[in-house]
Amino acid sequence: MSAPVRSPRPSRPRPRRPRWGLRLATGGACLVLAVSGIGHLLVRELESGIHRVDAFGGLDNRPKDTGGGVTFLVVGTDGREKITPREKALYRLGGAPCNCTDTIMLMHLSADHHRVSAVSLPRDSYAEIPAYTDATGKRHPPHPRKLNAAYAEGGPNLTVRTVEQLTGVHVDHYLEVDFTSFMKTVDVIGGVKICTARPLKDDHTGLDLPAGTHVLNGGQALQYVRSRHVDGTSDLGRIQRQQRFLASVVHQTTAGGILLNPVRFNRVAGALLGSVRADHGLDAADLVALGRAMNGITPASSEFASVPVVLPGVPLKGSGSTLRWDHARAERLFTALREDRPLVTHRPKRPRATPVEVDPGRIRVHVLNGTDTAGLARRADRALHATGFATTGSPADAATPDVPHTVIAYDPVWDRSARSLAAALPGARLKPVAGQGEVMQLTLGADFTGVRPVRLEGPHTGENGLGAVTGEEVACPEETQTPVPRDATGRAAL
Repeated sequence: MSAPVRSPRPSRPRPRRPRWGLRLATGGACLVLAVSGIGHLLVRELESGIHRVDAFGGLDNRPKDTGGGVTFLVVGTDGREKITPREKALYRLGGAPCNCTDTIMLMHLSADHHRVSAVSLPRDSYAEIPAYTDATGKRHPPHPRKLNAAYAEGGPNLTVRTVEQLTGVHVDHYLEVDFTSFMKTVDVIGGVKICTARPLKDDHTGLDLPAGTHVLNGGQALQYVRSRHVDGTSDLGRIQRQQRFLASVVHQTTAGGILLNPVRFNRVAGALLGSVRADHGLDAADLVALGRAMNGITPASSEFASVPVVLPGVPLKGSGSTLRWDHARAERLFTALREDRPLVTHRPKRPRATPVEVDPGRIRVHVLNGTDTAGLARRADRALHATGFATTGSPADAATPDVPHTVIAYDPVWDRSARSLAAALPGARLKPVAGQGEVMQLTLGADFTGVRPVRLEGPHTGENGLGAVTGEEVACPEETQTPVPRDATGRAAL
């Protein structure tokens, strides 16, 4: 492995201070923070905890920043030196650090502070590493590699150069987070809630989650975002899980008031910055201002995307299989970042849907009314069809009108489909019936309250074809469902 890139000690000017820092330093909450004793203590403690790297020294021919806002290059590295032996064994973190990047992401805060966009760059992306001179004075010509090789060869500086050359996006700041800071930060915010429609098991990381909702501690969260062997999607599937994780973090930090509580913010920032590395131009005061600016960000105003790729991967001599980008779609994505435009142009107006394992369109359902409420089966049939299920369109009355509980009768061969249907019917009971066939029989009981919207858990295409989604679409759904009107006695009615 070559030594890190040689960079002269900066006689260069410091990177341009982004406009959000100057503006917030004179406004509202940040002014109060800056003049308070807590504010001074917070800034001083954070400043002393940040480890500095020269990410921008000697860079030239850089992309122009024309759209406003501020863009961070955030990388997650394989640093595990401070992890205890017990944690290494528990979370499968043995072995020596690989000096590589597990995660590479561009995060953009819009100039109006109303939107944050995160674009994941697959670490196996095919990239041309720019020419550079290492610390020994040896000159390396441009050469093809996987994107994460830039960090292994030349550290943060070469990583910034490679990403800017590859994307055409101007990077304002560089942040590097290792395993230790990640785990501590998750623990300090009280864990992160994750939902999965299918069991997740990865023998490489030790991840073992049954289907359902879980609150992950720092070590479990690290397993979740690192796992690549859950299914056949490898790094692309991991990126989708990372998006869900970040959406949940956005919700917990904003809804929980962490960004407006100096004491809690201090604890979270201290845990994060204890092992983080940042460029010389990113002051602790800027980080505080950034945190305050993000106070208005919600899952609905956060966006997530991964660079569109063309499958299957293409072998590269000495590097294994690489992912080639869909250049036309990728350019549209990066143009939106450069111009400070939203990645998601049409926000979803429908209720948030519960992710399910099987596409509802592949699940056939016959609805029976087991109550004395006239027309209830027809209403349920329409609601199930509206959320995507392949209903028979011929609802009928059950043999008896006094069924106490809603029941889904299904052939055990179709158990995954049955669980996906049950996700749309809170409280429904599953009844396996051998030989029933592919059509589920749903009998509505007295406890039926309505149909909950569902969607297939998996990749999103996004309404503009960029694969971008809002945090609201990938975070854990609320307990929303299509209600059934009730009469004066409380019974379901048309």
